[in-house]
Amino acid sequence: MGLYWKAAAAVLLAVVMMLMLRRQEIGVLLGIAVCAMVAVAAMDYLDPVAKLLHSLEALGNLDTEMVTILLKTVGIGLVTEIASMICTDSGSASLGKAVQLLGTSVILWLSVPLFTALLDLIREILEGL
Repeated sequence: MGLYWKAAAAVLLAVVMMLMLRRQEIGVLLGIAVCAMVAVAAMDYLDPVAKLLHSLEALGNLDTEMVTILLKTVGIGLVTEIASMICTDSGSASLGKAVQLLGTSVILWLSVPLFTALLDLIREILEGL
């Protein structure tokens, strides 16, 4: 939990510094650097979640590919959100929307095997009726 408090303090400090450096490019670079630092800190908290998912995968005899797709989808969503916010804060809202479109497209692309497996399951159920 100490890492959380340190990261939160760094974010607040960066916000104050960015307000002071609002019209300078270094402020944007500072924001990007702090976002990267927070993302690295978040990985420490997400590691137990990934281990739990892998335990559930083994317990439920789930397909490893499906769990991997879910984890990748969450990661892409988080990265997309952060990148979009950075673009918007930098005054490029249109680029932020473009990043969101790209992230959504990649998530849908990654989800094709999940949708295919779901359709196969529905077909099996309907054939059994």
